Amino acid sequence: MNEKRKIKVGVIFGGRSGEHEVSLMSAQSVMDALNRDKYEVIPIGITRDGRWLTGDVMAALTEGRDTARPAALLPDPKSSALMRVGMQETAPASLTAVTELDVIFPVLHGPYGEDGTVQGLLELAGLPYVGANVVGAAVGMDKAIFKHVMTASGIPVVPWRLALSGKWGRWPSAVLDEIETALSYPVFVKPANLGSSVGISKCKNRAELGAGLDEAAQYDRRIVVEQGIDARELEVSVMGNDDPIASVVGEIRPRREFYDYHAKYLAEPGSEEESELIIPANLPPAVAGKVQALAVQAYRAIDCAGLGRVDLMMDRDTGDLYMNEINTIPGFTRISMYPKLWAASGIPYDELLDRLIGLALERHEVKSGFKSDF
Repeated sequence: MNEKRKIKVGVIFGGRSGEHEVSLMSAQSVMDALNRDKYEVIPIGITRDGRWLTGDVMAALTEGRDTARPAALLPDPKSSALMRVGMQETAPASLTAVTELDVIFPVLHGPYGEDGTVQGLLELAGLPYVGANVVGAAVGMDKAIFKHVMTASGIPVVPWRLALSGKWGRWPSAVLDEIETALSYPVFVKPANLGSSVGISKCKNRAELGAGLDEAAQYDRRIVVEQGIDARELEVSVMGNDDPIASVVGEIRPRREFYDYHAKYLAEPGSEEESELIIPANLPPAVAGKVQALAVQAYRAIDCAGLGRVDLMMDRDTGDLYMNEINTIPGFTRISMYPKLWAASGIPYDELLDRLIGLALERHEVKSGFKSDF
């Protein structure tokens, strides 16, 4: 009796964004948990300067070992192979197939991965992949565009303004005056296209606002400045294609000024700096249901697919809910909020990976049935 062929899963990680290290942690967790009886895992790494690698990629990216070789995916739907790139001084580069791929699991946080760029390549290559399509990824990544879509969809967001780094560099006083006219302190300053709280500052006065704009401008030309409110930070994991479902609601209670990069990834477990993750959040059932409904509504509004972690805020004084953002490739370590919320909802980590791969294959099959000519 022939043994059933394993599904070949290409896990792409690393990348050119400020979230490179986060991606490595998430990818290692995903690769460790994928059932080797079902899947053959093919690591595909991307260096900080954008070079694609195959082989013992994790050692190459984390320890600088010479254990990986240049690789590429071709934007050709007739080829689903991961290609090894042979570099020769006296001849053109050569391509050799490493293995065929059945599905891609991108674990690329931030720009050049979570923003629709890699998704565009995978669409051209005709490969199934986990997560949002080009539009969903791009809109979910850009905090400013996302807020416009939320407003158009009737989903509340806090007051905010967009600043351009070029204008900030040339006319700083005018930018500060414009923000101070529209918003009151404290405010949060964020790069429009970054996640994991990289480049985010909480600003309580004009001097701190200037420093926050300087910090954010190092990462993006578009900077979002949001009105700060006294809020509870709520998160919901959403999964699905046309019929998405929501997890239980979780709450993050930061012990620092806010849930920043340090609190998410660097704080020692049990330390005073570690944020408290409350699952499920202490909310009346009707309120939790409203939070879940808003999360699914936002997920549908950007045509998200596969997965997304939806972050909301609840005003402590009024109880009003505000949409914050969607992470279409959220952190994926076992202690990350996305899988923890599903675990609390009855879906353990390994089953969650199975479902996400299944959703990717399902969506690809549906798209493959569409006509491309008329």
